[in-house]
Amino acid sequence: MSAQARPVLIAAGGTGGHLFPAEALAVALGKRGVRVALATDGRVDRIAKTFPAAEVIHIPSATPSGGSALAKGLAALKLARGVLSSLRALRAMRPACIVGFGGYPTVPPVLAGAMLGIPTLIHEQNGVIGRANKFLAPRASAIATGFRKVKGIPESMAGKRHYTGNPIRPAVIEAAAIPYSPPEPGGTLRLAVFGGSQGARVMSEIVPPALLSLPEEARARLAVDQQARAEDLEAVRLAYARAGIAACVEPFFKDLPARMAAAHLVVSRSGASTVAELGAIGRPAILVPLPGALDQDQAANAGTLAEIGAATMILQPDFTPARVASEIAARLADPSGLVRAAAAAKSAGVTDAADRLADIVLNLAGIAVSQGRPADTAS
Repeated sequence: MSAQARPVLIAAGGTGGHLFPAEALAVALGKRGVRVALATDGRVDRIAKTFPAAEVIHIPSATPSGGSALAKGLAALKLARGVLSSLRALRAMRPACIVGFGGYPTVPPVLAGAMLGIPTLIHEQNGVIGRANKFLAPRASAIATGFRKVKGIPESMAGKRHYTGNPIRPAVIEAAAIPYSPPEPGGTLRLAVFGGSQGARVMSEIVPPALLSLPEEARARLAVDQQARAEDLEAVRLAYARAGIAACVEPFFKDLPARMAAAHLVVSRSGASTVAELGAIGRPAILVPLPGALDQDQAANAGTLAEIGAATMILQPDFTPARVASEIAARLADPSGLVRAAAAAKSAGVTDAADRLADIVLNLAGIAVSQGRPADTAS
Protein backbone atom coordinates (compact mmCIF):
# COMPACT_ATOMS: atom_id res chain seq x y z
CA MET A 1 0.00 0.00 0.00
CA SER A 2 1.46 3.39 -0.98
CA ALA A 3 1.86 6.18 1.58
CA GLN A 4 -0.75 8.12 -0.40
CA ALA A 5 -3.39 5.49 0.39
CA ARG A 6 -2.48 4.86 4.03
CA PRO A 7 -4.11 6.80 6.89
CA VAL A 8 -2.52 9.28 9.26
CA LEU A 9 -3.09 8.17 12.84
CA ILE A 10 -3.72 10.98 15.34
CA ALA A 11 -3.20 10.08 19.01
CA ALA A 12 -4.95 12.34 21.51
CA GLY A 13 -7.03 12.00 24.62
CA GLY A 14 -7.45 12.89 28.25
CA THR A 15 -8.88 16.39 27.78
CA GLY A 16 -10.41 18.65 25.18
CA GLY A 17 -7.19 20.67 25.36
CA HIS A 18 -5.51 17.81 23.48
CA LEU A 19 -8.52 16.79 21.38
CA PHE A 20 -9.40 20.24 19.94
CA PRO A 21 -6.04 20.92 18.22
CA ALA A 22 -6.01 17.30 17.06
CA GLU A 23 -9.45 17.83 15.55
CA ALA A 24 -8.22 20.95 13.75
CA LEU A 25 -5.37 18.94 12.20
CA ALA A 26 -7.82 16.19 11.18
CA VAL A 27 -9.96 18.77 9.39
CA ALA A 28 -6.91 20.22 7.59
CA LEU A 29 -5.79 16.75 6.49
CA GLY A 30 -9.32 15.82 5.41
CA LYS A 31 -9.46 18.86 3.13
CA ARG A 32 -6.40 17.47 1.36
CA GLY A 33 -7.99 14.08 0.85
CA VAL A 34 -6.01 12.31 3.58
CA ARG A 35 -7.77 9.59 5.57
CA VAL A 36 -7.47 10.08 9.33
CA ALA A 37 -7.76 7.59 12.18
CA LEU A 38 -7.90 8.47 15.88
CA ALA A 39 -6.26 6.62 18.77
CA THR A 40 -7.62 7.69 22.14
CA ASP A 41 -8.55 6.46 25.60
CA GLY A 42 -12.00 5.91 27.01
CA ARG A 43 -12.32 9.25 28.82
CA VAL A 44 -13.29 11.33 25.80
CA ASP A 45 -15.99 9.22 24.16
CA ARG A 46 -18.39 12.19 23.89
CA ILE A 47 -15.83 14.32 22.07
CA ALA A 48 -14.41 11.42 20.03
CA LYS A 49 -17.86 10.66 18.58
CA THR A 50 -17.76 13.92 16.60
CA PHE A 51 -14.07 13.66 15.67
CA PRO A 52 -13.61 13.63 11.86
CA ALA A 53 -11.92 10.21 11.72
CA ALA A 54 -12.65 7.23 9.51
CA GLU A 55 -11.73 4.92 12.39
CA VAL A 56 -11.40 5.30 16.17
CA ILE A 57 -9.33 2.84 18.18
CA HIS A 58 -9.27 2.80 21.97
CA ILE A 59 -5.87 2.24 23.57
CA PRO A 60 -5.38 1.51 27.30
CA SER A 61 -3.47 4.28 29.07
CA ALA A 62 -2.94 5.75 32.52
CA THR A 63 -0.97 8.51 34.24
CA PRO A 64 2.00 7.12 36.21
CA SER A 65 2.57 10.26 38.28
CA GLY A 66 1.25 11.05 41.73
CA GLY A 67 -0.38 8.59 44.10
CA SER A 68 1.22 5.62 45.82
CA ALA A 69 3.95 3.37 44.48
CA LEU A 70 1.29 0.73 43.85
CA ALA A 71 -0.82 3.17 41.83
CA LYS A 72 2.23 4.17 39.78
CA GLY A 73 3.07 0.53 39.15
CA LEU A 74 -0.45 -0.27 38.02
CA ALA A 75 -0.42 2.76 35.71
CA ALA A 76 2.90 1.68 34.18
CA LEU A 77 1.47 -1.82 33.65
CA LYS A 78 -1.58 -0.36 31.90
CA LEU A 79 0.65 1.74 29.65
CA ALA A 80 2.63 -1.40 28.76
CA ARG A 81 -0.64 -3.09 27.81
CA GLY A 82 -1.41 -0.03 25.71
CA VAL A 83 1.89 -0.40 23.84
CA LEU A 84 1.14 -4.06 23.06
CA SER A 85 -2.38 -3.14 21.92
CA SER A 86 -0.94 -0.35 19.77
CA LEU A 87 1.60 -2.66 18.15
CA ARG A 88 -1.20 -4.99 17.05
CA ALA A 89 -3.35 -2.12 15.77
CA LEU A 90 -0.49 -0.45 13.89
CA ARG A 91 0.57 -3.66 12.16
CA ALA A 92 -2.99 -4.04 10.89
CA MET A 93 -3.56 -0.36 10.00
CA ARG A 94 -0.08 0.45 8.61
CA PRO A 95 -0.42 4.24 9.05
CA ALA A 96 1.81 6.51 6.98
CA CYS A 97 2.51 8.71 10.03
CA ILE A 98 1.51 8.98 13.69
CA VAL A 99 0.85 12.36 15.32
CA GLY A 100 0.66 12.65 19.11
CA PHE A 101 -0.82 15.63 20.95
CA GLY A 102 0.54 15.05 24.43
CA GLY A 103 -0.83 13.46 27.55
CA TYR A 104 -0.28 9.85 28.50
CA PRO A 105 -2.90 8.47 26.03
CA THR A 106 -0.40 9.56 23.35
CA VAL A 107 2.46 7.45 24.73
CA PRO A 108 1.48 3.89 23.70
CA PRO A 109 0.68 4.55 20.01
CA VAL A 110 3.59 6.96 19.41
CA LEU A 111 6.07 4.68 21.22
CA ALA A 112 4.78 1.64 19.32
CA GLY A 113 5.06 3.57 16.05
CA ALA A 114 8.68 4.48 16.77
CA MET A 115 9.42 0.83 17.57
CA LEU A 116 7.97 -0.19 14.20
CA GLY A 117 9.87 2.49 12.28
CA ILE A 118 6.76 4.52 11.41
CA PRO A 119 7.39 8.30 11.11
CA THR A 120 6.16 10.00 14.28
CA LEU A 121 5.45 13.61 15.22
CA ILE A 122 4.56 15.07 18.60
CA HIS A 123 2.90 18.45 19.05
CA GLU A 124 3.45 20.36 22.29
CA GLN A 125 0.71 22.91 22.87
CA ASN A 126 2.11 24.53 26.02
CA GLY A 127 5.01 26.84 26.85
CA VAL A 128 6.59 24.02 28.89
CA ILE A 129 6.92 20.54 27.41
CA GLY A 130 4.71 18.04 29.23
CA ARG A 131 6.05 14.87 30.82
CA ALA A 132 4.54 12.53 28.23
CA ASN A 133 5.95 14.55 25.33
CA LYS A 134 9.31 14.88 27.10
CA PHE A 135 9.50 11.09 27.27
CA LEU A 136 8.54 10.74 23.60
CA ALA A 137 10.67 13.60 22.21
CA PRO A 138 13.94 11.65 21.75
CA ARG A 139 12.02 8.91 19.95
CA ALA A 140 9.90 11.15 17.69
CA SER A 141 10.86 11.97 14.10
CA ALA A 142 9.78 15.60 14.55
CA ILE A 143 8.56 17.96 17.29
CA ALA A 144 6.06 20.74 16.58
CA THR A 145 5.33 23.50 19.11
CA GLY A 146 2.48 25.87 19.83
CA PHE A 147 4.85 28.60 21.08
CA ARG A 148 8.16 29.83 19.69
CA LYS A 149 9.77 29.37 23.09
CA VAL A 150 9.09 26.09 24.89
CA LYS A 151 10.93 25.25 28.09
CA GLY A 152 12.29 21.74 28.50
CA ILE A 153 13.18 20.85 24.91
CA PRO A 154 16.96 20.28 24.75
CA GLU A 155 19.02 22.22 22.22
CA SER A 156 20.22 18.86 20.89
CA MET A 157 16.73 18.41 19.39
CA ALA A 158 16.65 21.79 17.62
CA GLY A 159 17.08 20.13 14.23
CA LYS A 160 13.74 18.33 14.43
CA ARG A 161 11.80 21.10 16.12
CA HIS A 162 9.26 23.22 14.20
CA TYR A 163 7.14 26.15 15.35
CA THR A 164 3.61 25.86 13.95
CA GLY A 165 1.40 27.54 16.53
CA ASN A 166 -1.56 25.76 18.08
CA PRO A 167 -4.19 24.47 15.64
CA ILE A 168 -7.56 26.12 16.25
CA ARG A 169 -11.09 25.00 15.51
CA PRO A 170 -13.05 26.29 12.49
CA ALA A 171 -15.37 28.21 14.85
CA VAL A 172 -12.37 30.11 16.21
CA ILE A 173 -11.17 30.96 12.70
CA GLU A 174 -14.64 32.38 11.97
CA ALA A 175 -14.53 34.43 15.18
CA ALA A 176 -11.04 35.67 14.29
CA ALA A 177 -12.53 37.55 11.33
CA ILE A 178 -14.58 39.77 13.70
CA PRO A 179 -12.67 43.02 14.45
CA TYR A 180 -12.37 44.28 18.00
CA SER A 181 -15.02 46.88 18.78
CA PRO A 182 -13.96 48.89 21.86
CA PRO A 183 -16.54 49.92 24.45
CA GLU A 184 -18.14 53.30 23.93
CA PRO A 185 -17.30 55.98 26.52
CA GLY A 186 -19.76 55.42 29.35
CA GLY A 187 -21.17 52.41 27.47
CA THR A 188 -21.42 48.69 28.15
CA LEU A 189 -18.34 46.61 29.01
CA ARG A 190 -18.89 43.00 27.92
CA LEU A 191 -17.06 40.31 29.91
CA ALA A 192 -16.58 36.63 29.01
CA VAL A 193 -15.67 34.56 32.07
CA PHE A 194 -14.75 30.88 31.88
CA GLY A 195 -12.20 28.46 33.24
CA GLY A 196 -12.68 24.93 31.98
CA SER A 197 -13.60 21.96 34.14
CA GLN A 198 -10.77 22.64 36.61
CA GLY A 199 -11.15 26.40 36.75
CA ALA A 200 -14.81 27.35 36.69
CA ARG A 201 -15.24 27.13 40.47
CA VAL A 202 -12.72 29.82 41.33
CA MET A 203 -14.31 32.07 38.71
CA SER A 204 -17.70 31.54 40.38
CA GLU A 205 -16.25 32.27 43.80
CA ILE A 206 -14.31 35.42 42.87
CA VAL A 207 -15.83 37.23 39.90
CA PRO A 208 -19.48 37.73 41.07
CA PRO A 209 -18.53 39.26 44.45
CA ALA A 210 -15.91 41.40 42.71
CA LEU A 211 -18.48 42.87 40.35
CA LEU A 212 -21.04 43.17 43.16
CA SER A 213 -18.60 45.41 45.07
CA LEU A 214 -18.49 47.97 42.25
CA PRO A 215 -20.63 51.14 42.47
CA GLU A 216 -24.16 50.84 41.12
CA GLU A 217 -23.45 52.98 38.04
CA ALA A 218 -20.49 50.72 37.16
CA ARG A 219 -22.54 47.54 37.62
CA ALA A 220 -25.20 48.94 35.28
CA ARG A 221 -22.58 49.14 32.50
CA LEU A 222 -21.59 45.46 32.69
CA ALA A 223 -22.79 42.52 30.61
CA VAL A 224 -21.40 39.11 31.55
CA ASP A 225 -21.23 35.70 29.85
CA GLN A 226 -19.97 33.21 32.43
CA GLN A 227 -19.47 29.46 32.48
CA ALA A 228 -20.14 27.92 35.88
CA ARG A 229 -20.34 24.39 37.21
CA ALA A 230 -23.83 22.97 37.58
CA GLU A 231 -23.59 23.13 41.38
CA ASP A 232 -22.67 26.83 41.22
CA LEU A 233 -25.20 27.97 38.61
CA GLU A 234 -28.00 29.20 40.83
CA ALA A 235 -25.72 31.02 43.26
CA VAL A 236 -23.91 32.83 40.45
CA ARG A 237 -27.14 33.74 38.67
CA LEU A 238 -28.68 35.02 41.91
CA ALA A 239 -25.59 37.11 42.71
CA TYR A 240 -25.74 38.85 39.35
CA ALA A 241 -29.50 39.36 39.57
CA ARG A 242 -29.17 40.98 43.00
CA ALA A 243 -26.40 43.22 41.68
CA GLY A 244 -28.49 44.34 38.71
CA ILE A 245 -25.85 43.00 36.29
CA ALA A 246 -27.02 41.63 32.93
CA ALA A 247 -25.61 38.10 32.83
CA CYS A 248 -25.90 34.83 30.94
CA VAL A 249 -24.62 32.00 33.15
CA GLU A 250 -24.45 28.48 31.74
CA PRO A 251 -22.44 25.31 32.43
CA PHE A 252 -21.21 25.24 28.82
CA PHE A 253 -21.30 27.55 25.81
CA LYS A 254 -21.30 25.74 22.48
CA ASP A 255 -20.61 29.10 20.84
CA LEU A 256 -17.77 30.14 23.14
CA PRO A 257 -15.52 31.47 20.32
CA ALA A 258 -18.32 33.80 19.19
CA ARG A 259 -18.86 34.99 22.77
CA MET A 260 -15.12 35.63 23.13
CA ALA A 261 -15.25 37.70 19.93
CA ALA A 262 -18.20 39.70 21.30
CA ALA A 263 -16.40 40.42 24.59
CA HIS A 264 -14.38 43.52 25.42
CA LEU A 265 -12.44 41.55 28.06
CA VAL A 266 -11.97 37.83 28.78
CA VAL A 267 -11.32 36.46 32.28
CA SER A 268 -10.13 32.87 32.19
CA ARG A 269 -7.57 30.19 32.88
CA SER A 270 -4.61 30.04 30.51
CA GLY A 271 -4.67 26.63 28.91
CA ALA A 272 -2.84 26.40 25.59
CA SER A 273 -6.03 26.34 23.52
CA THR A 274 -7.45 29.38 25.33
CA VAL A 275 -4.26 31.39 24.80
CA ALA A 276 -4.16 30.39 21.13
CA GLU A 277 -7.80 31.39 20.68
CA LEU A 278 -7.28 34.75 22.43
CA GLY A 279 -4.45 35.49 20.03
CA ALA A 280 -6.31 34.38 16.93
CA ILE A 281 -9.44 36.36 17.84
CA GLY A 282 -7.46 39.25 19.32
CA ARG A 283 -9.08 39.90 22.69
CA PRO A 284 -7.65 41.39 25.91
CA ALA A 285 -7.65 39.10 28.91
CA ILE A 286 -7.13 38.66 32.62
CA LEU A 287 -5.49 35.24 32.91
CA VAL A 288 -5.35 33.13 36.07
CA PRO A 289 -3.03 30.14 35.60
CA LEU A 290 -4.14 26.88 37.15
CA PRO A 291 -2.07 26.50 40.34
CA GLY A 292 -0.41 23.33 41.53
CA ALA A 293 0.61 21.97 38.13
CA LEU A 294 4.04 20.35 38.31
CA ASP A 295 5.12 21.87 34.99
CA GLN A 296 3.52 25.31 35.58
CA ASP A 297 2.52 25.22 31.93
CA GLN A 298 -0.40 27.62 32.27
CA ALA A 299 1.82 30.27 33.85
CA ALA A 300 4.21 29.94 30.90
CA ASN A 301 1.29 30.20 28.46
CA ALA A 302 -0.11 33.31 30.15
CA GLY A 303 3.34 34.86 30.25
CA THR A 304 3.53 34.91 26.45
CA LEU A 305 0.54 37.29 26.30
CA ALA A 306 1.42 39.24 29.45
CA GLU A 307 4.91 40.02 28.10
CA ILE A 308 3.50 41.81 25.05
CA GLY A 309 0.77 43.69 26.91
CA ALA A 310 -2.08 41.54 25.62
CA ALA A 311 -3.09 40.18 29.02
CA THR A 312 -2.83 40.76 32.74
CA MET A 313 -1.65 37.62 34.54
CA ILE A 314 -2.87 37.19 38.12
CA LEU A 315 -1.65 34.22 40.13
CA GLN A 316 -4.44 32.51 42.03
CA PRO A 317 -3.39 33.66 45.54
CA ASP A 318 -3.72 37.24 44.26
CA PHE A 319 -6.97 36.57 42.40
CA THR A 320 -9.28 38.15 44.99
CA PRO A 321 -12.57 40.03 44.64
CA ALA A 322 -10.77 43.27 45.55
CA ARG A 323 -8.11 42.76 42.86
CA VAL A 324 -10.65 41.85 40.19
CA ALA A 325 -12.88 44.80 41.11
CA SER A 326 -9.87 47.12 40.79
CA GLU A 327 -8.97 45.70 37.33
CA ILE A 328 -12.54 46.08 36.04
CA ALA A 329 -12.97 49.58 37.48
CA ALA A 330 -9.75 50.71 35.77
CA ARG A 331 -10.98 49.46 32.39
CA LEU A 332 -14.38 51.09 32.85
CA ALA A 333 -12.67 54.39 33.62
CA ASP A 334 -10.22 54.21 30.72
CA PRO A 335 -10.98 51.64 28.01
CA SER A 336 -8.12 52.81 25.76
CA GLY A 337 -5.86 50.16 27.27
CA LEU A 338 -8.25 47.48 26.02
CA VAL A 339 -7.70 48.60 22.44
CA ARG A 340 -3.93 48.35 22.80
CA ALA A 341 -4.20 44.94 24.47
CA ALA A 342 -6.52 43.65 21.74
CA ALA A 343 -4.03 44.71 19.07
CA ALA A 344 -1.17 43.07 20.97
CA ALA A 345 -3.14 39.82 21.30
CA LYS A 346 -3.96 39.84 17.60
CA SER A 347 -0.28 40.27 16.75
CA ALA A 348 0.45 36.98 18.53
CA GLY A 349 -2.33 35.04 16.82
CA VAL A 350 -1.73 32.19 14.37
CA THR A 351 -4.74 31.14 12.33
CA ASP A 352 -3.04 28.73 9.90
CA ALA A 353 -1.34 26.48 12.47
CA ALA A 354 -3.34 23.42 11.37
CA ASP A 355 -2.11 23.84 7.78
CA ARG A 356 1.47 24.38 8.93
CA LEU A 357 1.26 21.20 10.98
CA ALA A 358 -0.38 19.30 8.13
CA ASP A 359 2.53 20.20 5.85
CA ILE A 360 5.01 18.64 8.27
CA VAL A 361 2.85 15.54 8.69
CA LEU A 362 2.50 14.98 4.96
CA ASN A 363 6.21 15.54 4.41
CA LEU A 364 7.06 12.93 7.07
CA ALA A 365 4.51 10.54 5.60
CA GLY A 366 5.79 10.94 2.07
CA ILE A 367 2.42 12.19 0.86
CA ALA A 368 2.48 14.92 -1.79
CA VAL A 369 1.46 18.34 -0.41
CA SER A 370 -1.23 19.82 -2.64
CA GLN A 371 -1.74 23.05 -0.70
CA GLY A 372 -0.58 24.95 2.36
CA ARG A 373 2.84 26.31 3.18
CA PRO A 374 5.90 25.00 5.00
CA ALA A 375 6.14 25.53 8.74
CA ASP A 376 8.78 27.78 10.25
CA THR A 377 11.75 25.92 11.74
CA ALA A 378 12.45 27.19 15.26
CA SER A 379 15.97 28.26 15.99
